[in-house]
Amino acid sequence: MTVRGTLVDIPTADGTADAYLAHPDDDRPHPGVLLYMDAFGLRPHLKGMADRIATAGYTVLVPNAFYRNGRAPLVELPELIDIEQCDEIFDQIVPLLATLTPEATARDADAFLRWFAESPLVQDGPIGLTGYCRGALLALRTAASHPDRIAVAAGFHGGNLATERPDSPHLGAHRITAELYFGHADQDESLPPEQISRLDQALTAAGVRHTTEVYAGASHGYTQADTTRYDAAADARHWKALLSLLKRTLPA
Repeated sequence: MTVRGTLVDIPTADGTADAYLAHPDDDRPHPGVLLYMDAFGLRPHLKGMADRIATAGYTVLVPNAFYRNGRAPLVELPELIDIEQCDEIFDQIVPLLATLTPEATARDADAFLRWFAESPLVQDGPIGLTGYCRGALLALRTAASHPDRIAVAAGFHGGNLATERPDSPHLGAHRITAELYFGHADQDESLPPEQISRLDQALTAAGVRHTTEVYAGASHGYTQADTTRYDAAADARHWKALLSLLKRTLPA
């Protein structure tokens, strides 16, 4: 299936979010998928991921979650990001991540979901979410803040999903009606086993349909081929899980 990719601007309560849009090049409406970026931001690799999902018959939107600080790219990145040698990059990213509060995330989700509802490229009805790294946390929060609009949400190598903080995203489990899937990395200091267990317990207690898989040997960031944490086998497993989940819950 031929895919068309373009840049779009989305009005939000806090400004204008630039975003990448990928959709089948047939001028027909398709189920919508919101892809939440990882900490390194909107860049060619994420656009390629959106294109791949669109090839399966979906209209995919990848917003620049850091838009309050400017249009993407906000941080200059090398062709291959060496996670062990990028302290200067993280020094720039950490303040950007701090802007993604629960309240800001909910306001942004309002705008993104309104865009899906108004776009002629998107079928009527609920949409799907997928998120990576910090994006998995944003997907979990959006599933809780907009239960009537989200049919399914997936998160891969997400961190800090079930902390002891009063604003931890797992505390919104009782509001979620979507089906969830998580592909955790077992070599991930940002999501230790106790958090995985706490998240599962919260979802089970709330009656949320969910699947949790821990990818053995995978590190945080295993889906991101432009970083040194990329794991081809774990990434292939992620694609199989994600596309199967979308096909079953949001048939294109």
